Amino acid sequence: MKKLFIIKAGITFADTKKENKDFDTWVIEKLDNSNLDIEVIHIQEKIYFPNIDEVAGVIITGSHSMVTDEEHWSVAIEKWIPTLIQNDIPLLGICYGHQLLGKSLGGVSGYHKAGIEIGTVEINLCDEVKNDKLFKDMPTTFMAHTIHSQSVLELPSGSVLLAYNKHDKNHAFRVGKNAWGVQFHPEYNETIMKSYIKEVGKTKDINTDILIEKIKKTPYANLVLKRFGEIVEEEVKDD
Repeated sequence: MKKLFIIKAGITFADTKKENKDFDTWVIEKLDNSNLDIEVIHIQEKIYFPNIDEVAGVIITGSHSMVTDEEHWSVAIEKWIPTLIQNDIPLLGICYGHQLLGKSLGGVSGYHKAGIEIGTVEINLCDEVKNDKLFKDMPTTFMAHTIHSQSVLELPSGSVLLAYNKHDKNHAFRVGKNAWGVQFHPEYNETIMKSYIKEVGKTKDINTDILIEKIKKTPYANLVLKRFGEIVEEEVKDD
């Protein structure tokens, strides 16, 4: 049976991990799909990619690294992504994965001129989502958790913009029929978002009290992961 591979692109803060576990666990919980065979690849520990005929889908997680640093493991993922696109493998890039997807296909990812976006924010969907498997029938605006200093500054040629907000003009996009990037975090819950705000507040000048006060539930953002899991499940059934 083909697998859904989660490319774990880093680890969370020590205190966050102690209280809430880590990126891969959050993703699996929000997928909420017992029908999928899931394998986690800790790419910073060992660079490894499965044969394409073993792959039902791929999720690339967020990371505390920066795409522009071009670490060796990151460049390896970047070089692998086009193979997934060419084979129409369902792919979801989250935050770092979103930026890496854009960069791998000729877009531009880098530091956002407005600085960090952090907290629960409003996401606006474009008209193009009407025909999109991942976002169709969602409200035109919904809340999502964010934490990022870099963004996809220019989308790859031929991609479709799906979502934006006041801070980030490219919050979600699609390439082809089966590859998506989302800058926001569909795997977060309120507890994780609160932990990140506290951690970032230790080193950056942000108003942690106001940001924590504005944290909300993000059911539609979380739904993105569940829907992606269903897309992968359909691919397995049709194989």
